[in-house]
Amino acid sequence: MNTETIEKPLPKPTTEDYVNARLLESMVEASLAVRFLKDGLVRNAAGKAFQAWRALLAALLRLELDRLLSIAKSDEERRWLMEKAVPRVPTTRMKMLSQMLEGVGYLGVSFGTSTALDLHDYQYNGPDPDTALSKYRNREEAAVDVKLLVSELMRRIEELKPRVKWGSELDEALKRLRDDVGKVGGGS
Repeated sequence: MNTETIEKPLPKPTTEDYVNARLLESMVEASLAVRFLKDGLVRNAAGKAFQAWRALLAALLRLELDRLLSIAKSDEERRWLMEKAVPRVPTTRMKMLSQMLEGVGYLGVSFGTSTALDLHDYQYNGPDPDTALSKYRNREEAAVDVKLLVSELMRRIEELKPRVKWGSELDEALKRLRDDVGKVGGGS
């Protein structure tokens, strides 16, 4: 994959290209997570898995923006969705955004988000035998969730193929991600 593609400025969230850019970002971040796992860098892998999931959420939010706007409770919430949620996906609001996506048919996305947020905590706090700062008592538990989250991410991206303008860059990124996951083993 051409690294320049991922380093270019993001398209405006108002364009269809935004979804593709975020899907590409998601797969690149997930590939990095898997490579970090392979190298034994579990905290780094956790951070990349979180970033991959967050980019996927951005793509889903943009893809479903019209439906989300129709279920928003106020003009203020609609404006926030367009101006903040889609372009930034604030970490502090990821649960609520995932619940909104559940409301428009993305069943189970909240569970992935919860895992991503747990991995985000692990990235900063590391393993915690008391589980006060991190949900993971050791690196092995976190590594399993990195693999599970990446597998779920790939499944969801596969489901999106018919709904987005799928091109060779996305195809190449998905193939690379599948190859990377195959080298460390997917799932648990």
